Amino acid sequence: MIVEIALVLLGLAILLVAGDLLVRGAVGLAAALKVPALLVSLTIVAFGTSAPELFVSVQAVLSGSDGIALGNIIGSNIANVFLVLGLPAIIYPITTHVVGLRRHALIMLLATAAFVGAAYITGYIDTRIGAGLFIGILFYVGYMWIRASTGKGDDPVIDEVEEYLETSGVTFKTLLFLFAGLIGLPLGAHLLVSNGSTLAAGLGVREEVIGLTIVAFGTSLPELATVIAAAFHKKSDVAIGGVIGSNIFNLLAVGGAAGLAGTATFDPTSLGVDIPVMLLATLALTFFVVTRRNIGRLSGLFMFGAYIGFIIALATIAGI
Repeated sequence: MIVEIALVLLGLAILLVAGDLLVRGAVGLAAALKVPALLVSLTIVAFGTSAPELFVSVQAVLSGSDGIALGNIIGSNIANVFLVLGLPAIIYPITTHVVGLRRHALIMLLATAAFVGAAYITGYIDTRIGAGLFIGILFYVGYMWIRASTGKGDDPVIDEVEEYLETSGVTFKTLLFLFAGLIGLPLGAHLLVSNGSTLAAGLGVREEVIGLTIVAFGTSLPELATVIAAAFHKKSDVAIGGVIGSNIFNLLAVGGAAGLAGTATFDPTSLGVDIPVMLLATLALTFFVVTRRNIGRLSGLFMFGAYIGFIIALATIAGI
């Protein structure tokens, strides 16, 4: 299993690097074609930053590894709230007093309700449900486009991806980034899914555990590192818009793409443990945003503790 673990980690590393390169290359190409920065932000960057999760889930469904596909989505949303926001909040409180944030939090809640509804009502995500989820992300992007293009103030989700918009013009580096991203993403997804499935079988655990832990934690690492660095500079609130936007894209874009790729069935244990924890994380974050309560050090400690407790519960249930 040492080989499988090494290949899973290698696949994850390739995914993270390739995803970033793809976004930067695509943004440079779009800038050369004089595509408006707002459109680039709402499409290429917004979808591109979710590319690792999207490629993993689609590859997993196509390979028959439903658990990795769904565990990836559920685990990423849990990690985004309890880990990416919880740990930095212990260092420095995160403010939720961000203009426009409550609208996105309510959309996140609706997206979660749609995903959870599909899980408990049908027990699976198929082409029909996947199409519905993906239509939801198109409406969401359209909504952000209308608000931003009519000049109704800054948007916390769009602001989160502005760093990519500094790239301009087609250069050899731009094309190299684009090519490396297009090659690296499917390669990384294949390594992660195929070896993750083998690893789960070797450990005698359900595939969801791999998606909920290794994949979800790994894809959250870049954001976690960024927010922790910001927390030390007392600016950790910059991450909250990105977390909410990421959760929405995971549910609607990644979940939708997984359904369009095939049928992914929810495991009974996932229905009893994983999804309730994701719902709890979503409700907790929505509560903080809607009531405009800061995520203080004590709250951050509880959130981080909830994430550690969730991982321990997974290990206990799996008998590891």
